[in-house]
Amino acid sequence: MGEFSPWHWLLVAIIALLLFGPKKLPELGKGLAEGIRSFKDGMKEQPPAQASTDPNKKTETKS
Repeated sequence: MGEFSPWHWLLVAIIALLLFGPKKLPELGKGLAEGIRSFKDGMKEQPPAQASTDPNKKTETKS
């Protein structure tokens, strides 16, 4: 139920072709690939913030 079959991907491709046209699709794909690459590079440069283990440090809460 959660998986896409080849027919689903074909339908998505046809709809994208109808919406954007054959000339615009390569540009959209290139932009999407650059965005994903940029996101991955950004994730590599900044390690995730770690939670503080200092018991004296107060955490902010919204009321």
